[in-house]
Amino acid sequence: MNTLTKFLTGLGLGTALTLTAGTAMAAGGGCGTFTNAEGVEEHLACSEAPIDFTNKGSQQNGAKIFMNYCAGCHSAKYVRHSRIAKDLDIPPELVEKYLMVTTDQIGDHIDAEIDPDVQAAWFGAAPPDLSLVTRLRGDDWVYTYLLSFYEDPSRPWGANNLVLQNAAMPHVLNNMQNSMSQEEFESEVGDLVNFMAWMGEPVRHDRRVIGFFVILFLLVLLIPVYLLNKEFWKDVK
Repeated sequence: MNTLTKFLTGLGLGTALTLTAGTAMAAGGGCGTFTNAEGVEEHLACSEAPIDFTNKGSQQNGAKIFMNYCAGCHSAKYVRHSRIAKDLDIPPELVEKYLMVTTDQIGDHIDAEIDPDVQAAWFGAAPPDLSLVTRLRGDDWVYTYLLSFYEDPSRPWGANNLVLQNAAMPHVLNNMQNSMSQEEFESEVGDLVNFMAWMGEPVRHDRRVIGFFVILFLLVLLIPVYLLNKEFWKDVK
């Protein structure tokens, strides 16, 4: 069990906390800081997200979780349902049956189809598009954020977040968390973030594989180029 999990397990409703959250990408400070009940400021390190683009099962499960828990409010306007079917090896008929919650056209993008003004009235701010959130915040930040909700009766939705103080987002995964062990919940959230990382850059794995072979080719090419250079310049004094 990681440090974040241990902290959250011991966090009760009566605990007096003053939270000051900051993002790791912006300040280089992990996933923020918080002031504990003794008034001591503590650093909140990001938990490592289990990103694995070769694990199609994880991403398929993440797609299911995203569509069931996130797509009702959040859009992902740069992602088409047909791309999910193709890249994640999901039969199109299964995508149409189980993953298309706001449209009946598999070529459509993921869109919550809710008026942003209505959402702003509900939550205080319109939920952001999640297509590129892992590229904006980082995989580990998003993973830690989703694991950092805790009960706070002073908030409108009864929950707050260690990473992002007074977040407008409710703890939408609360029922899931209560129905399984902490390890199982972390695994499910890991699958969700793995899918979201794919949404942000579907070609990430291919880019890294191609990049490796390009670098390898250039290193091998360096040998004949170096020898040829020596041959051309050997008579020059």
